[in-house]
Amino acid sequence: MSSGLLPLTLLTIFSALIFRLIVIVITARRCRKKAIAFFHPYTNDGGGGERVLWCAVKALQEEYHDLDVVVYTGDRDASSETLAARAVDRFGVKLVFAPKVVHLSKRKWIEEATYPRFTMIGQSLGSVYLGWEALCKFTPLYYFDTSGYAFTYPVARVFGCKVLCYTHYPTISLDMMSRVRGRSAMYNNDQTIAKSSWLSQCKVIYYMFFGWLYGIVGSYAHLAMVNSSWTQSHIVNLWKISDRIKRVYPPCDTSGLQALPLERSSEEPKIISVAQFRPEKAHSLQLEAFAVAVKKLDAVTSRPRLQLVGSCRNEGDKSRLQALKDRAVQLNVEQYVEFHENLMYRDLVKLLGDAVAGIHSMIDEHFGICVVEYMAAGAIPIAHNSAGPKLDIVVEEDGEVTGFLARTVEEYADAIMKAINMPESERVRIAAAARQRAGRFSEQRFYEDFKAAARPVFDR
Repeated sequence: MSSGLLPLTLLTIFSALIFRLIVIVITARRCRKKAIAFFHPYTNDGGGGERVLWCAVKALQEEYHDLDVVVYTGDRDASSETLAARAVDRFGVKLVFAPKVVHLSKRKWIEEATYPRFTMIGQSLGSVYLGWEALCKFTPLYYFDTSGYAFTYPVARVFGCKVLCYTHYPTISLDMMSRVRGRSAMYNNDQTIAKSSWLSQCKVIYYMFFGWLYGIVGSYAHLAMVNSSWTQSHIVNLWKISDRIKRVYPPCDTSGLQALPLERSSEEPKIISVAQFRPEKAHSLQLEAFAVAVKKLDAVTSRPRLQLVGSCRNEGDKSRLQALKDRAVQLNVEQYVEFHENLMYRDLVKLLGDAVAGIHSMIDEHFGICVVEYMAAGAIPIAHNSAGPKLDIVVEEDGEVTGFLARTVEEYADAIMKAINMPESERVRIAAAARQRAGRFSEQRFYEDFKAAARPVFDR
């Protein structure tokens, strides 16, 4: 082929591709279904995000009977019946009717393992491809993202959808940028970069560029619900659509858990931890703090037990779970630590009802549903002194302390010791105040606030 024909051939191919994409979009827009479609590629993650999904589905089913509800999922074994059953079994949420399911085959494009470098932007761009697949397979009137994939919003707008989202945490935040500038090593900023001034500066530029892109795509949402004061402040700053951002605290099972007795057995006091086995949940800090506390309690007959409850999304999470088990052995506390993977909801409630305290250690946890669940169940919360727990949850209620906040291993160990050693009357008083505070984040409150926030978009 001559050099003159090559550009012409490439232009022809590119033009044909653009024409094909335009035809797909026009056809899809004309065939939009009278439905609400939830973009939630992982419908088996077992975390607070999945609880929000099912409560959001139920809320809109109750409010808009004439609209079908669809869930985009990458879980191959998911069906309408299994998802409805999972909502009940795992979260105690009974849907009005089983949602329809659209299976996605391109979920690998949003998996962390696909992008060993530039993971954040890789997953975000990968979500565009996955969102395109979803909208080509089923084009709804209303596209609802409950997993934080903001880069899909312009795609949904192109397909003619009204775009809504429930944002648990910003993909990038000003706090993340400041840590890179300060060269602090964390799960999202490894030691190699933190030690290098030049690499840190490069990463700051990368974060600033990504933050700019994130602000643009986020602004395509017709309505953005956020789960906490901390998340709201960051999303307002990044997306610049403050009039379309509504704070709706996530649904917490406070009513069922509040029926549990506040009194707990003093024999073998139990500390519970509920969180997915993900790196940012900082389970190793919990193990180290617990080991310090156990060491200080050598002379005490009744040894505490730490119960780590969580789910594994993929092989990476399973590897982290095994590493935690190995770490417990290294710290010589394996006989006092239990691991519960993918526990059923009813079994989780039983563990919560026996716990004197609940521990949570994620830095900048956007909200912290499990912290509220501890409080509702009567377990004194020990949470990280930042973001959601600090600003919204573990705060005084009618002048009463509702729990403890900590940052370091030593602070967590001290809080564990306080929870174990305090007189039962004092523990019950704190637990009662915590339970009262937890009532502010009930499922019923979520349904009311969620429906009120959504109405202006659906009723136009």
